[in-house]
Amino acid sequence: MNIPGNIPTTVSLTEKQQQFNAAMDKFEHMPVYVWVGHVVSFVNVTLQAVLAVLAFRQPITPVDHVLTFVAAYVLADLVNGLVHMYMDNNDDYLSPVGPLVASFHLHHRTPLYKRNPIPVVYYHESGAKIWLAFFLVAAVGCVWQGVLYGVAAYGIMYFSILSSIAEVSHYLAHDSDSKFARFLGRARILLPIKHHARHHIEDNISYTFLNAMTDPLVDALAKRLYPIGYRQTTDLHYARYTGAGTENREQA
Repeated sequence: MNIPGNIPTTVSLTEKQQQFNAAMDKFEHMPVYVWVGHVVSFVNVTLQAVLAVLAFRQPITPVDHVLTFVAAYVLADLVNGLVHMYMDNNDDYLSPVGPLVASFHLHHRTPLYKRNPIPVVYYHESGAKIWLAFFLVAAVGCVWQGVLYGVAAYGIMYFSILSSIAEVSHYLAHDSDSKFARFLGRARILLPIKHHARHHIEDNISYTFLNAMTDPLVDALAKRLYPIGYRQTTDLHYARYTGAGTENREQA
């Protein structure tokens, strides 16, 4: 395993490729890993709805609504970009979550999604966000008990929903030929297609995927934390993989 900063260790490329293939074998043949995605999708979407109900019971001013939404938009772009950066450079295939890590890396090899209606994309792609499920469990508990309320309740509600919308934005940047979706990208409301293409053409860049407004910050962190980048590390680990995960994917 590489230590932070992608500084090479004694583990050879061949060993990493073997670890990757073994992790993907588990992902494809152990149903628990598929069910993780289904369970996380259900938990995230359900708790987002619960959080929305709890938040909208509390009055705040229209100005606070707008300011809270904008702040949540920026934070969702940043946090999801940071998670993406960490996962792209994570090569711990031997841990219990190693098969999920390996499966995640295949979004560079097979960037196309299966075509689905947007609500289906929203639901299924929310299953990739294990971290969000833990966040939502804590957030709903805090709002339910009155520890967080008012602007704070709305802020975490908007943040959680926008984190799932970021996955839809990513999907549209890859697979949509909708003129409206392309307009939203050009307007920087969602992820611009040309901007995101840099992530797949270049290296260690353009990780954020709601609308990429925080990319300069994340790119600067990526250069400092992972100076080698994913093209010379994790992108090489799936070079000998030929399993079913090379097909169009539902989750990334």
